Amino acid sequence: MVFSAAGRDRNAYENMEAGTLSSKEVVDSMASTIDSAAVACVSALEGETPETVTVSNEENTTFLERTLFTVTRYETPVTMYTSDTVNVRSGAGTDYDKIGKLKWGTETTVMGETDNGWYEVAYNDATAFIIGDFMVTELPSIPMLFVGDSRTVQMKMAVGSTDKEYIAKIGEGYNWFKNTALSEIPHYAGSGTSLIINFGVNDLGNASKYIKLVNSNVDAWTEAGITVYYAAVTPVGEGASVTNAQIEQFNSRLQSELDPRVIWIDGYSYLSQTGFSAPDGLHYSADTYRNLYSYYISVLSQA
Repeated sequence: MVFSAAGRDRNAYENMEAGTLSSKEVVDSMASTIDSAAVACVSALEGETPETVTVSNEENTTFLERTLFTVTRYETPVTMYTSDTVNVRSGAGTDYDKIGKLKWGTETTVMGETDNGWYEVAYNDATAFIIGDFMVTELPSIPMLFVGDSRTVQMKMAVGSTDKEYIAKIGEGYNWFKNTALSEIPHYAGSGTSLIINFGVNDLGNASKYIKLVNSNVDAWTEAGITVYYAAVTPVGEGASVTNAQIEQFNSRLQSELDPRVIWIDGYSYLSQTGFSAPDGLHYSADTYRNLYSYYISVLSQA
């Protein structure tokens, strides 16, 4: 305000004819103007000025509120594991930036813990934070284990293996399930694992054997904390060596005679209703496998 007043005086004096005011009169006039401006400034600070207007562009202003937290660091860092796919963030809260992601079972160096349930971890030569709900002290069981034949092999190719494992072999059925796959299940599955079994398309005549084998093992699986699912044999297209009528008969027997603790996944009805692509009649396109996998996950999430 002071400088604005002095500037106005200077402009006025420069436009006057020479000799109009003496030097003393000019100095006195400018001094008076500056004094008045100074008084106005003081009054403004004391809230005694006329109404003032403050303009702000609220559309371009972002106010960020971050979760406050404190970290208690360990004397010695400890090793922990991620129990699922989990985001890594720049601070201990979901309102902090996501700077990465760790998959299930990743060994992680933990530096300390926060007062709001997060862990401070070493990540890419820096420190970051992971929510405590997804960190455990021992290598966890795999979240999902798929056991089956060539269709399971091809599902793996379509959807990948992050947070899941597969025990599967092309062209196999009951005998391979009993003599090979069954003994491998405990190496992957444990408390919290969803076990999804999908056999039968190669030997639909063995329905009774599948029922007996699964029912005889369901006690051990459930006691270990495993949730057991049997995925229905899904439909075939033209050119397949089996018919959908045979598949429906197989599925009906398993669904009705499997132990009640085995959750049935009716992928047959799902694909029959939504459609599928089976280039060779038996195996599906990658898109169909991805759709079927999404259906499986929707069933698992509701169990």
